[in-house]
Amino acid sequence: MKRHLISAADLTRDDAVLVLDTAEEMARVADRPIKKLPTLRGRTVVNLFFEDSTRTRISFEAAAKRLSADVINFSAKGSSVSKGESLKDTALTLEAMGADAVVIRHGASGAPYRLANSGWIDGAVVNAGDGTHEHPTQALLDAFTLRRRLVGRDAGIGRDLEGQRVTIVGDILHSRVARSNVLLLHTLGAHVTLVAPPTLVPVGVEKWPCDIAYDLDRVLPASDAVMMLRVQRERMNAAFFPTEREYSRRYGLDGDRMAKMPEHAIVMHPGPMVRGMEITAEVADSDRCTVVEQVANGVSTRMAVLYLLLGGSEPAVGTPPTTAARTEESK
Repeated sequence: MKRHLISAADLTRDDAVLVLDTAEEMARVADRPIKKLPTLRGRTVVNLFFEDSTRTRISFEAAAKRLSADVINFSAKGSSVSKGESLKDTALTLEAMGADAVVIRHGASGAPYRLANSGWIDGAVVNAGDGTHEHPTQALLDAFTLRRRLVGRDAGIGRDLEGQRVTIVGDILHSRVARSNVLLLHTLGAHVTLVAPPTLVPVGVEKWPCDIAYDLDRVLPASDAVMMLRVQRERMNAAFFPTEREYSRRYGLDGDRMAKMPEHAIVMHPGPMVRGMEITAEVADSDRCTVVEQVANGVSTRMAVLYLLLGGSEPAVGTPPTTAARTEESK
C-alpha cells in the first residue's frame, strides 16, 4: 500500500486483493462479542467532511474506533470554514493537533490530492469523495461485496473478480462512485458496462476501460451484478432528461427488469436511494439487493484501509490476548 489512498487507480491488482483479504479478516471481528482491536491505539484519525454524508462518515468513524484509534469529527458547518478559512489553514491546524490520518470529503475535485501532496500535513490522506472525481473506498467495499456474493467468503480469499460482468446504470456524468468502480473493477479483472442516457455520459468516456450501452434491457441478461446510481440533481445546472417518469421508464430497475437478470445476479446501490426513480421498493427490499450489506462491508473495508495505511506489519487480527494482556488493555 502507498502512503495515501486518493484514487482507485493508485491500487495494483495485488494491492486491491490485499485490502479485500484484510477486510475479510476485519469482518470476522464483527462476529466476536467484543468487536474491537488494539491495532491503532494511540493514533488519531480526523474525519474532515466539507460535504454532507451519512454512510461514509459514520462508517469511517466506526472503523477507526473498532481499531482503537482516537477519532476527531470535523464538519465544515459550524467551523471556521464558514468564516472563510482555507483548506491549507484547516490542514495546518490538524497537523498541529497531531493527526495521523485525515479522511477528507470535499466538493472540489482534486482537494484530497492537493492535501496529500502539499506538504501541509505528514499523516496519511484518504479520499472519501471529491466532487465528481473519485470515491475509492466505496469502490473497494463494492468489490468486497461482489467477491463475497459471486465468489464466496472463504473461496474468494486471494482471488480477484476475473470474468465477472458488472453493469453500472444511471448518472455516470456526476458519479465519483462510477469512476472509481470502473478503474478498480477493471484492475480486478471484471468486465464493466456503463448504461445511461447520452446526456449523462461523460466526455472522453470512450477512453475508460469499459463498454458503453444505452439500452438497459439488452444488457441485463448478461450481468452478474447491476449497480444503480442516484441522479445527482444537486450537481446539475441544466435539464439532462425530459422528466423523472421518462428516466425511470428507460433506466429504472423494477421487478420485471430484475426478472431478466440471471438467477445468481445481485443488485447494488451506493446510497442514498431514491425509491421510485432509479430503483423500485420491490427491488430495493428484495433478497437480491445488497444495499444494507454494502453498508456493513463498508466498515470492514475501511478498517482494512486504515490498518494498512497506519498499522504497520503486525497481523491485523491475531490470537485472543491472554488474561493479563486483556487486563492491561482495559486500563
